Amino acid sequence: MEAFLFEWIAICTVMLLGVISPGPDFVVAVRHGVIYSRRTGLLTALGFGLGVLIHVAYCMLGIAAIIASSITAFNVIKIAGAAFLIFIGYKALRSKGFNDPSAFKGLKTREDISARKAIQIGFLTNLLNPKATLFFLALFTQVISPETPINVQLVYGASCFVIVTGWFSFVAFVLTAPRVKSTFLKSAKWIDRISGGVMIALGVRLLWTKPS
Repeated sequence: MEAFLFEWIAICTVMLLGVISPGPDFVVAVRHGVIYSRRTGLLTALGFGLGVLIHVAYCMLGIAAIIASSITAFNVIKIAGAAFLIFIGYKALRSKGFNDPSAFKGLKTREDISARKAIQIGFLTNLLNPKATLFFLALFTQVISPETPINVQLVYGASCFVIVTGWFSFVAFVLTAPRVKSTFLKSAKWIDRISGGVMIALGVRLLWTKPS
């Protein structure tokens, strides 16, 4: 049991370090937290967490190893993920921010997106990131031993979900705090353009990702 505790601590540590590193999830989380409501930020965080559960599930089934070793499968995920990031980046670049100065009064944000769309964007952003596939493959093959029972692996997976959802929920709470949000809202157009440019750059960079 002590060995499993050390495995769990190692997984949680690596997962936390990985999730706070800037990447597609973080860019989308910042944009949704600033441009939309706290509700949308939290639902996007939930979407990220659900994406993590899929990564954990196929790692436990051994599919991640197949994806990492299959050029075709890996390229399909890579191209789909890159296309999705470039698409939402392009939409952000076309944003005009807030044309009406009264939009800042009472900290009103742009018309909110639906709960389904917020979760969907978070889910697809996380799921279609091939680097996430490689990250979880490395995590589950290097840290978890073959003797680790399935029920213990499920605890590890649930912990990854909690860490990702919790971190990005924290980001959403910080960015939707009145003082923070009022500052960012005045630069909404530039936030959209910067985040859009970063998402497109990340999408292009993903096209150069290779399985290790």
